[in-house]
Amino acid sequence: MRQKLAYKTTFVFVFLAASILLTLVACGGRPTNITPAGTLAIVISDDSRADWATIGIKILSITLTPKGGGPTVTAYTAPTPVPTFNLVQLNNIGDLLAHANVPSGTYTSATLSVGGNPGDVTLTASADPEPGFAGTAGATVPPSQIDIVGTDGKPGSLTVDVDINFSKPLVVTAGQNNALNLEFDLSNAAFLVADGSNPTIWAVNLAPICRDKEVDDVTELVLRHIYGTVDGISHDNSSIGITRDFPVEPPTTPETAILSKESLTILADAANGTVFDDLDAKTTSTITNFSAQASSLPHKFVRVAARYQQDGNLVAVRMWASTSFVKVWLNPEGEVLHVNTGTGVLTVSNEDGTELPITMNSTTQFFFRNPSDPAADSTPIGTGAAFLTNIVRGFKVHISVVDPLATSLVAQSVEIEAAEFGGDISFPTTPPATTPSTTAYTYTRTFHTASDNYTITLNYVAANTPNGKDANGNPITGYKWSNEDSDVVDSGATAIPDFIAATSGSVNFGGTAGTLQPSGHSYAVWGNSANPAGWSSLFTAVEASPISGTVAANFASITNGGNFGITVNGGTNQVKVNVSTVAGSATEVYQVDRTGFIVTVSPQDITTSAGLNNTAANLVSGTPVEIYGVPQADGSIKAVVVEYYTGQH
Repeated sequence: MRQKLAYKTTFVFVFLAASILLTLVACGGRPTNITPAGTLAIVISDDSRADWATIGIKILSITLTPKGGGPTVTAYTAPTPVPTFNLVQLNNIGDLLAHANVPSGTYTSATLSVGGNPGDVTLTASADPEPGFAGTAGATVPPSQIDIVGTDGKPGSLTVDVDINFSKPLVVTAGQNNALNLEFDLSNAAFLVADGSNPTIWAVNLAPICRDKEVDDVTELVLRHIYGTVDGISHDNSSIGITRDFPVEPPTTPETAILSKESLTILADAANGTVFDDLDAKTTSTITNFSAQASSLPHKFVRVAARYQQDGNLVAVRMWASTSFVKVWLNPEGEVLHVNTGTGVLTVSNEDGTELPITMNSTTQFFFRNPSDPAADSTPIGTGAAFLTNIVRGFKVHISVVDPLATSLVAQSVEIEAAEFGGDISFPTTPPATTPSTTAYTYTRTFHTASDNYTITLNYVAANTPNGKDANGNPITGYKWSNEDSDVVDSGATAIPDFIAATSGSVNFGGTAGTLQPSGHSYAVWGNSANPAGWSSLFTAVEASPISGTVAANFASITNGGNFGITVNGGTNQVKVNVSTVAGSATEVYQVDRTGFIVTVSPQDITTSAGLNNTAANLVSGTPVEIYGVPQADGSIKAVVVEYYTGQH
């Protein structure tokens, strides 16, 4: 089976306009007119990465294009050396790149310049990937086996420019809050393709489909911990100023900081208190200002768990400080790999592809990041190793340890930054009733390591729970869901019955291949009124499951699409695959060719005659295919993505 291509990254640009006057300096260094500006916070985030410890990219710069032309506006420039951003760590959370001043005006697009040289893209497999993964557990893919698609420039200075056209012009007005979420959809099958040969060549397309998506509320953004060097403390002791630091990735020994030119101001939480950990003195206190740290904190390294206020200010929920960067950094962060409730050990996947076990003790505190509720954000949801029964493989956590330099690590606290559940979807029933429950649904998840398997029933969140906004900007309350490949969100009174109807089908391949159930993943919240002492499902993305097979019945065109038959290894039944040619919802089709060590991925637009004819000519008996589809009630597969392989494979 080839590698599952379920990846999704978002680049979130949050324009937090204030009444700021920016003196623009021309190329010659001479000041020009004073122009009102807004403050631009640049955050990157993504979805989960079960099979990878590191998917690293180097973002060189980000520019905005004004409406009507004219010079682009640089919103971000990487420091030297250029840091690598590990997208695996950003499971539904954001990593703050920088704050920048952006002139007021109207912008129509953005361009991300990403490093395209050998070594600029880093791929390291998880220590325990799922069955069928094309790589080697815990291994870093050699640069010679990574083919970066779309590079430009000379060797040593290769780049990939990712152009993102806004769905509607962005108007930045001084004195007003503006928000723009640019979503870089790595679930596109062209992003990361393993050709299945030996050695495996990974084609990495850093310019898949990108689009802008509204940020409902900046106060709901969960930010990855921010590293920095303290420059000073404000006169009233309410805030600190830091210069942003970036850890070297992959990590060095000892780990060092890349010092940027980006400055941030971070407030203490005057209302709820900021938990302040002095890692040198080994003390913990709750502070409402920095008066007690005014003389000792400047020039120290800090790690900050922060949240946004509505006015765009950053407030520290928790802060760690030391004269040593290693001490603030050397606290495990990553996706949960194993949970051993018997021994009280939680294992996370380290960025070098190894397993890192951490022991819980009776005083270990567990937090669930909930920035929109400041009091809940800083209040433990559980204490002691027994709470591990509420954690499963796939959660994104950042752990603070009692002694980061100890041989065996013991957790002081565990921050759950994203509570993700997933797997095959089913619905509980209460005998004698046979109809699916409308209050909960069940995930069954199996892994390569059987002890990680779980079956869990999640309640839907209560109907009055705030849950973002719809496409028209209206507030959503209660549970919502969507297909993973679609921006259309189903919410309101019909959301639950629609979800049940959409996930009640299955496909029977027969033989040892068995049955394919609908699958998905959800992000949950803790302590909702639907389940006051547990997890409730806030949102579900119904996934297009990967199926590797061979064409058994040639493609046949029908109105608005077509279909073909496939068989899979170990299966005895031929299954029909339905393909749509309807513009706006057409199946994505890719032709994958390999010549030597070069993998070419060619999109086929099947809404056109040329694209449809080429697809039909290749989807013939014996062609290897990879399908990403959803089982239907009639036993067929609705194809979201089709990849067919020609030439070497």
